[in-house]
Amino acid sequence: MPAPRLRTAAVAACLALAAGPLGACGDRPPATPRAPAVATSAADAGGMAALTAAARKEGALNTIALPRDWAGYGALIDGFEKKYGIEVAVENPEGSSQDEVNALKEHRRDGTAPDVIDVGGTFGPAAARQGLLAPYEVVPYDDIPDEQKDPRARWYDNYGGYVSIGCDAKRVKTCPSTFADLRRPEYKGQVSLNGDPTKSGSAFAGVYAAALANGGSFDNIQPGIDFFAELSKNGNFIPVESTPATIETGRTPISIDWDFLNLGYADDFRRKGADVDWRTAIPFDGSFAQYYAQGVNKDAPHPAAARLWQEYLFSPEGQNIRLRAYARPVLMETMEENGTLDRAAAEKLPTVEGTPTFPTEAQQEKAARTVDREWAEAVSG
Repeated sequence: MPAPRLRTAAVAACLALAAGPLGACGDRPPATPRAPAVATSAADAGGMAALTAAARKEGALNTIALPRDWAGYGALIDGFEKKYGIEVAVENPEGSSQDEVNALKEHRRDGTAPDVIDVGGTFGPAAARQGLLAPYEVVPYDDIPDEQKDPRARWYDNYGGYVSIGCDAKRVKTCPSTFADLRRPEYKGQVSLNGDPTKSGSAFAGVYAAALANGGSFDNIQPGIDFFAELSKNGNFIPVESTPATIETGRTPISIDWDFLNLGYADDFRRKGADVDWRTAIPFDGSFAQYYAQGVNKDAPHPAAARLWQEYLFSPEGQNIRLRAYARPVLMETMEENGTLDRAAAEKLPTVEGTPTFPTEAQQEKAARTVDREWAEAVSG
Protein backbone atom coordinates (compact mmCIF):
# COMPACT_ATOMS: atom_id res chain seq x y z
CA MET A 1 0.00 0.00 0.00
CA PRO A 2 1.25 3.51 -0.68
CA ALA A 3 3.18 5.15 2.12
CA PRO A 4 1.45 8.11 3.75
CA ARG A 5 3.19 11.42 4.23
CA LEU A 6 5.19 11.77 7.44
CA ARG A 7 3.18 13.14 10.33
CA THR A 8 4.15 15.94 12.62
CA ALA A 9 4.99 15.16 16.24
CA ALA A 10 1.79 16.87 17.36
CA VAL A 11 -0.44 14.72 15.18
CA ALA A 12 1.42 11.57 16.23
CA ALA A 13 0.76 12.35 19.87
CA CYS A 14 -2.85 13.17 19.07
CA LEU A 15 -3.44 9.79 17.40
CA ALA A 16 -1.74 7.94 20.24
CA LEU A 17 -4.18 9.55 22.67
CA ALA A 18 -7.03 8.63 20.37
CA ALA A 19 -6.29 4.96 21.02
CA GLY A 20 -8.17 5.55 24.27
CA PRO A 21 -11.37 7.59 24.52
CA LEU A 22 -11.29 10.34 21.91
CA GLY A 23 -10.93 13.64 23.67
CA ALA A 24 -7.60 15.40 23.84
CA CYS A 25 -7.28 15.85 20.06
CA GLY A 26 -9.16 18.64 18.34
CA ASP A 27 -9.65 20.53 21.61
CA ARG A 28 -8.48 23.90 20.34
CA PRO A 29 -11.88 25.38 19.56
CA PRO A 30 -12.34 28.43 17.37
CA ALA A 31 -13.47 31.69 18.95
CA THR A 32 -17.02 30.79 17.98
CA PRO A 33 -17.58 27.01 17.61
CA ARG A 34 -19.68 26.03 14.63
CA ALA A 35 -22.66 23.69 14.71
CA PRO A 36 -21.73 20.06 13.98
CA ALA A 37 -23.75 20.12 10.76
CA VAL A 38 -21.34 22.64 9.23
CA ALA A 39 -18.16 21.88 11.20
CA THR A 40 -15.24 20.90 8.99
CA SER A 41 -13.16 19.40 11.83
CA ALA A 42 -13.49 18.49 15.50
CA ALA A 43 -11.75 21.71 16.45
CA ASP A 44 -14.18 23.65 14.28
CA ALA A 45 -17.04 22.13 16.31
CA GLY A 46 -15.52 23.34 19.57
CA GLY A 47 -13.11 20.49 20.17
CA MET A 48 -13.44 16.74 20.49
CA ALA A 49 -15.13 16.95 23.88
CA ALA A 50 -17.81 19.24 22.47
CA LEU A 51 -18.28 17.05 19.39
CA THR A 52 -18.58 13.95 21.57
CA ALA A 53 -21.15 15.62 23.84
CA ALA A 54 -23.22 16.70 20.83
CA ALA A 55 -23.07 13.19 19.35
CA ARG A 56 -24.14 11.61 22.63
CA LYS A 57 -27.05 14.03 22.79
CA GLU A 58 -28.15 12.90 19.30
CA GLY A 59 -27.86 9.32 20.55
CA ALA A 60 -28.06 7.62 17.16
CA LEU A 61 -26.15 7.00 13.93
CA ASN A 62 -27.73 5.89 10.66
CA THR A 63 -25.57 3.64 8.48
CA ILE A 64 -26.20 1.52 5.41
CA ALA A 65 -24.69 -1.56 3.75
CA LEU A 66 -22.39 -2.54 6.63
CA PRO A 67 -22.44 -6.33 7.11
CA ARG A 68 -20.96 -7.34 10.46
CA ASP A 69 -18.56 -9.74 8.70
CA TRP A 70 -17.17 -7.02 6.39
CA ALA A 71 -13.78 -5.49 7.34
CA GLY A 72 -14.45 -5.64 11.08
CA TYR A 73 -17.76 -3.77 11.08
CA GLY A 74 -19.29 -5.97 13.78
CA ALA A 75 -16.51 -5.05 16.22
CA LEU A 76 -16.48 -1.41 15.07
CA ILE A 77 -20.19 -0.96 15.65
CA ASP A 78 -20.06 -2.69 19.03
CA GLY A 79 -17.01 -0.65 20.06
CA PHE A 80 -18.55 2.67 19.03
CA GLU A 81 -21.82 1.93 20.82
CA LYS A 82 -20.03 0.87 24.00
CA LYS A 83 -17.61 3.82 24.02
CA TYR A 84 -20.16 6.56 23.33
CA GLY A 85 -23.59 5.13 24.15
CA ILE A 86 -24.75 5.93 20.62
CA GLU A 87 -27.01 3.40 18.90
CA VAL A 88 -25.91 2.41 15.39
CA ALA A 89 -28.67 1.42 12.96
CA VAL A 90 -27.69 -0.47 9.81
CA GLU A 91 -30.08 -0.28 6.87
CA ASN A 92 -29.83 -2.88 4.09
CA PRO A 93 -26.69 -4.59 5.46
CA GLU A 94 -26.02 -6.46 2.21
CA GLY A 95 -26.50 -3.40 0.01
CA SER A 96 -24.05 -2.16 -2.61
CA SER A 97 -22.08 1.08 -2.94
CA GLN A 98 -24.65 2.29 -5.45
CA ASP A 99 -27.43 1.57 -2.96
CA GLU A 100 -25.64 3.84 -0.49
CA VAL A 101 -25.40 6.74 -2.93
CA ASN A 102 -29.04 6.23 -3.95
CA ALA A 103 -30.12 6.38 -0.30
CA LEU A 104 -28.36 9.73 0.14
CA LYS A 105 -30.41 11.15 -2.72
CA GLU A 106 -33.74 9.44 -2.09
CA HIS A 107 -33.91 10.26 1.63
CA ARG A 108 -31.99 13.51 1.50
CA ARG A 109 -34.20 15.49 3.85
CA ASP A 110 -36.66 13.05 5.41
CA GLY A 111 -34.57 12.15 8.46
CA THR A 112 -33.98 8.52 7.47
CA ALA A 113 -30.95 8.97 5.22
CA PRO A 114 -27.64 7.39 6.20
CA ASP A 115 -25.40 9.74 8.17
CA VAL A 116 -22.28 8.23 6.63
CA ILE A 117 -21.27 6.06 3.70
CA ASP A 118 -18.59 3.45 3.06
CA VAL A 119 -18.14 3.03 -0.69
CA GLY A 120 -15.67 1.59 -3.15
CA GLY A 121 -13.87 2.81 -6.23
CA THR A 122 -15.62 5.57 -8.10
CA PHE A 123 -18.59 5.98 -5.77
CA GLY A 124 -17.03 8.42 -3.28
CA PRO A 125 -15.92 10.94 -5.92
CA ALA A 126 -19.26 10.55 -7.72
CA ALA A 127 -21.21 11.32 -4.53
CA ALA A 128 -19.00 14.34 -3.90
CA ARG A 129 -19.57 15.70 -7.41
CA GLN A 130 -23.31 15.40 -6.87
CA GLY A 131 -23.07 17.61 -3.78
CA LEU A 132 -24.07 14.82 -1.39
CA LEU A 133 -21.09 14.86 0.98
CA ALA A 134 -19.93 17.36 3.60
CA PRO A 135 -16.29 18.41 3.94
CA TYR A 136 -14.84 17.11 7.21
CA GLU A 137 -11.18 16.62 8.11
CA VAL A 138 -10.55 13.85 10.61
CA VAL A 139 -7.62 14.39 13.00
CA PRO A 140 -5.12 12.40 10.87
CA TYR A 141 -6.37 13.86 7.56
CA ASP A 142 -2.90 15.16 6.63
CA ASP A 143 -1.46 11.65 6.96
CA ILE A 144 -3.84 10.10 4.44
CA PRO A 145 -1.97 9.95 1.11
CA ASP A 146 -3.05 12.66 -1.32
CA GLU A 147 -4.20 10.13 -3.91
CA GLN A 148 -6.48 8.53 -1.32
CA LYS A 149 -8.52 11.54 -0.30
CA ASP A 150 -10.51 14.39 -1.74
CA PRO A 151 -8.58 17.68 -1.43
CA ARG A 152 -11.81 19.19 -0.08
CA ALA A 153 -12.14 16.38 2.52
CA ARG A 154 -15.51 15.14 1.28
CA TRP A 155 -14.27 11.55 1.10
CA TYR A 156 -11.11 9.68 2.15
CA ASP A 157 -9.98 6.07 2.09
CA ASN A 158 -10.06 4.11 5.34
CA TYR A 159 -9.14 0.48 4.56
CA GLY A 160 -8.47 -1.78 1.62
CA GLY A 161 -7.34 -5.11 0.30
CA TYR A 162 -6.41 -7.21 -2.69
CA VAL A 163 -8.69 -9.03 -5.10
CA SER A 164 -8.45 -12.73 -4.28
CA ILE A 165 -9.90 -16.08 -5.30
CA GLY A 166 -11.68 -17.97 -2.54
CA CYS A 167 -12.32 -21.69 -2.97
CA ASP A 168 -13.98 -24.50 -1.02
CA ALA A 169 -11.41 -27.30 -1.12
CA LYS A 170 -14.09 -29.76 0.00
CA ARG A 171 -16.10 -29.19 -3.16
CA VAL A 172 -13.36 -28.26 -5.62
CA LYS A 173 -10.68 -30.88 -6.26
CA THR A 174 -7.95 -28.42 -7.24
CA CYS A 175 -8.46 -24.83 -6.20
CA PRO A 176 -7.56 -22.15 -8.77
CA SER A 177 -4.86 -19.63 -7.92
CA THR A 178 -4.88 -17.42 -11.02
CA PHE A 179 -7.41 -15.91 -13.41
CA ALA A 180 -6.01 -18.14 -16.14
CA ASP A 181 -6.95 -21.18 -14.04
CA LEU A 182 -10.61 -20.12 -14.02
CA ARG A 183 -10.92 -21.01 -17.72
CA ARG A 184 -10.52 -24.72 -16.96
CA PRO A 185 -13.57 -26.88 -17.83
CA GLU A 186 -13.48 -28.44 -14.35
CA TYR A 187 -14.79 -25.15 -12.90
CA LYS A 188 -18.04 -25.17 -14.86
CA GLY A 189 -20.88 -23.60 -12.85
CA GLN A 190 -18.59 -22.68 -9.95
CA VAL A 191 -17.14 -19.18 -10.45
CA SER A 192 -18.86 -16.14 -8.95
CA LEU A 193 -18.39 -12.48 -8.00
CA ASN A 194 -19.54 -10.62 -4.90
CA GLY A 195 -22.32 -8.76 -6.70
CA ASP A 196 -22.93 -6.88 -9.93
CA PRO A 197 -19.89 -4.82 -11.03
CA THR A 198 -22.13 -1.97 -12.16
CA LYS A 199 -23.26 -1.55 -8.54
CA SER A 200 -20.74 -3.31 -6.31
CA GLY A 201 -17.23 -2.01 -5.64
CA SER A 202 -15.86 -5.47 -4.89
CA ALA A 203 -17.28 -6.99 -8.08
CA PHE A 204 -16.01 -4.01 -10.10
CA ALA A 205 -12.53 -4.63 -8.66
CA GLY A 206 -12.79 -8.28 -9.73
CA VAL A 207 -13.37 -7.18 -13.31
CA TYR A 208 -10.48 -4.71 -13.11
CA ALA A 209 -8.17 -7.44 -11.82
CA ALA A 210 -9.28 -9.78 -14.61
CA ALA A 211 -8.47 -7.02 -17.11
CA LEU A 212 -4.92 -6.72 -15.76
CA ALA A 213 -4.55 -10.50 -16.03
CA ASN A 214 -5.63 -10.49 -19.68
CA GLY A 215 -3.64 -7.72 -21.33
CA GLY A 216 -5.70 -4.80 -20.06
CA SER A 217 -4.63 -1.83 -17.99
CA PHE A 218 -6.00 0.87 -15.73
CA ASP A 219 -6.96 2.65 -18.95
CA ASN A 220 -8.54 -0.44 -20.51
CA ILE A 221 -10.94 -2.59 -18.48
CA GLN A 222 -12.52 -4.16 -21.57
CA PRO A 223 -10.38 -7.35 -21.41
CA GLY A 224 -11.85 -7.98 -17.95
CA ILE A 225 -15.39 -7.77 -19.31
CA ASP A 226 -14.38 -10.03 -22.20
CA PHE A 227 -12.89 -12.52 -19.74
CA PHE A 228 -16.13 -12.85 -17.78
CA ALA A 229 -18.11 -12.99 -21.03
CA GLU A 230 -15.94 -15.96 -22.00
CA LEU A 231 -16.46 -17.63 -18.62
CA SER A 232 -20.19 -17.01 -18.91
CA LYS A 233 -20.32 -18.48 -22.40
CA ASN A 234 -18.46 -21.62 -21.40
CA GLY A 235 -20.61 -21.98 -18.28
CA ASN A 236 -17.92 -21.43 -15.66
CA PHE A 237 -19.25 -18.07 -14.45
CA ILE A 238 -22.60 -18.01 -12.70
CA PRO A 239 -24.58 -14.80 -12.03
CA VAL A 240 -25.06 -15.54 -8.33
CA GLU A 241 -23.83 -13.04 -5.75
CA SER A 242 -21.39 -14.83 -3.50
CA THR A 243 -22.08 -14.61 0.25
CA PRO A 244 -21.18 -16.79 3.24
CA ALA A 245 -24.60 -18.44 2.87
CA THR A 246 -24.11 -19.33 -0.81
CA ILE A 247 -20.61 -20.60 -0.02
CA GLU A 248 -21.79 -22.79 2.84
CA THR A 249 -24.57 -24.33 0.74
CA GLY A 250 -22.20 -24.99 -2.15
CA ARG A 251 -23.83 -22.61 -4.65
CA THR A 252 -20.66 -20.53 -5.08
CA PRO A 253 -17.67 -22.78 -4.41
CA ILE A 254 -15.28 -20.33 -6.10
CA SER A 255 -15.61 -16.62 -5.33
CA ILE A 256 -13.61 -13.65 -6.63
CA ASP A 257 -13.65 -11.19 -3.75
CA TRP A 258 -11.48 -9.07 -1.46
CA ASP A 259 -8.83 -10.98 0.47
CA PHE A 260 -10.06 -9.56 3.79
CA LEU A 261 -13.50 -11.04 3.14
CA ASN A 262 -12.30 -14.45 1.97
CA LEU A 263 -9.85 -14.73 4.88
CA GLY A 264 -12.51 -13.64 7.34
CA TYR A 265 -15.00 -16.16 5.94
CA ALA A 266 -12.47 -18.95 6.50
CA ASP A 267 -12.17 -18.00 10.18
CA ASP A 268 -15.94 -17.81 10.56
CA PHE A 269 -16.50 -21.20 8.94
CA ARG A 270 -13.90 -22.77 11.26
CA ARG A 271 -15.45 -21.18 14.36
CA LYS A 272 -18.93 -22.42 13.56
CA GLY A 273 -17.75 -25.87 12.43
CA ALA A 274 -19.20 -25.49 8.93
CA ASP A 275 -18.51 -28.19 6.38
CA VAL A 276 -16.36 -25.80 4.34
CA ASP A 277 -12.59 -25.72 3.77
CA TRP A 278 -12.31 -22.15 2.48
CA ARG A 279 -8.95 -21.20 1.04
CA THR A 280 -7.71 -17.89 -0.35
CA ALA A 281 -5.24 -17.12 -3.14
CA ILE A 282 -4.16 -13.70 -4.41
CA PRO A 283 -3.71 -14.19 -8.18
CA PHE A 284 -0.28 -13.05 -9.36
CA ASP A 285 -1.53 -12.58 -12.93
CA GLY A 286 -4.13 -10.00 -11.91
CA SER A 287 -2.89 -8.34 -8.72
CA PHE A 288 -5.24 -5.46 -7.92
CA ALA A 289 -5.52 -3.51 -4.67
CA GLN A 290 -8.07 -0.89 -3.75
CA TYR A 291 -9.46 0.96 -0.75
CA TYR A 292 -12.93 1.84 0.48
CA ALA A 293 -13.78 5.48 1.18
CA GLN A 294 -15.73 7.11 3.98
CA GLY A 295 -17.92 10.19 3.67
CA VAL A 296 -20.34 12.26 5.77
CA ASN A 297 -23.81 12.96 4.39
CA LYS A 298 -24.17 16.70 3.75
CA ASP A 299 -27.71 16.46 5.18
CA ALA A 300 -26.91 13.92 7.91
CA PRO A 301 -29.80 13.49 10.40
CA HIS A 302 -27.15 13.08 13.12
CA PRO A 303 -24.30 15.37 12.03
CA ALA A 304 -22.26 15.19 15.25
CA ALA A 305 -22.47 11.39 15.46
CA ALA A 306 -21.52 11.17 11.78
CA ARG A 307 -18.33 13.14 12.41
CA LEU A 308 -17.50 11.29 15.62
CA TRP A 309 -17.88 8.00 13.72
CA GLN A 310 -15.26 9.16 11.23
CA GLU A 311 -12.88 10.03 14.05
CA TYR A 312 -13.41 6.56 15.54
CA LEU A 313 -12.73 4.80 12.22
CA PHE A 314 -9.47 6.71 11.79
CA SER A 315 -8.29 6.33 15.39
CA PRO A 316 -5.71 3.61 16.20
CA GLU A 317 -8.52 1.62 17.83
CA GLY A 318 -10.63 1.70 14.69
CA GLN A 319 -7.73 1.09 12.34
CA ASN A 320 -6.53 -1.90 14.36
CA ILE A 321 -10.02 -3.40 14.32
CA ARG A 322 -9.79 -3.23 10.53
CA LEU A 323 -6.42 -4.93 10.67
CA ARG A 324 -7.67 -7.77 12.86
CA ALA A 325 -10.28 -8.42 10.18
CA TYR A 326 -7.48 -8.69 7.56
CA ALA A 327 -8.27 -5.28 6.01
CA ARG A 328 -5.26 -3.02 5.44
CA PRO A 329 -5.68 0.28 7.34
CA VAL A 330 -4.90 3.40 5.34
CA LEU A 331 -2.78 4.66 8.27
CA MET A 332 -0.88 1.39 8.71
CA GLU A 333 2.62 2.74 8.06
CA THR A 334 2.07 5.79 10.21
CA MET A 335 0.80 3.65 13.08
CA GLU A 336 3.79 1.35 12.74
CA GLU A 337 6.05 4.39 13.06
CA ASN A 338 4.36 5.75 16.19
CA GLY A 339 3.90 2.38 17.89
CA THR A 340 0.10 2.14 17.79
CA LEU A 341 -0.10 -0.70 15.23
CA ASP A 342 -1.24 -4.18 16.31
CA ARG A 343 1.85 -5.99 15.05
CA ALA A 344 0.49 -9.48 15.73
CA ALA A 345 -2.50 -8.76 13.48
CA ALA A 346 -0.26 -7.21 10.82
CA GLU A 347 1.83 -10.37 10.66
CA LYS A 348 -1.26 -12.39 9.73
CA LEU A 349 -1.82 -10.48 6.48
CA PRO A 350 -1.05 -12.53 3.36
CA THR A 351 2.23 -11.77 1.65
CA VAL A 352 2.00 -10.00 -1.70
CA GLU A 353 4.74 -9.27 -4.20
CA GLY A 354 5.68 -5.83 -5.42
CA THR A 355 4.28 -2.41 -4.60
CA PRO A 356 0.65 -1.92 -5.58
CA THR A 357 -0.35 0.86 -7.92
CA PHE A 358 -3.78 2.42 -8.15
CA PRO A 359 -5.89 3.79 -10.98
CA THR A 360 -6.48 7.52 -10.96
CA GLU A 361 -9.94 8.92 -10.40
CA ALA A 362 -10.23 9.61 -14.13
CA GLN A 363 -9.18 6.05 -15.00
CA GLN A 364 -11.70 4.59 -12.55
CA GLU A 365 -14.46 6.77 -13.93
CA LYS A 366 -13.65 5.68 -17.49
CA ALA A 367 -13.59 2.03 -16.41
CA ALA A 368 -16.92 2.40 -14.58
CA ARG A 369 -18.56 3.91 -17.65
CA THR A 370 -17.29 1.02 -19.76
CA VAL A 371 -18.61 -1.57 -17.32
CA ASP A 372 -21.97 0.21 -17.05
CA ARG A 373 -22.26 0.23 -20.83
CA GLU A 374 -20.93 -3.23 -21.69
CA TRP A 375 -21.41 -5.63 -18.77
CA ALA A 376 -25.06 -6.67 -19.03
CA GLU A 377 -24.99 -7.48 -22.74
CA ALA A 378 -21.55 -9.10 -22.70
CA VAL A 379 -22.07 -11.33 -19.68
CA SER A 380 -25.82 -11.81 -19.44
CA GLY A 381 -26.80 -11.31 -23.06
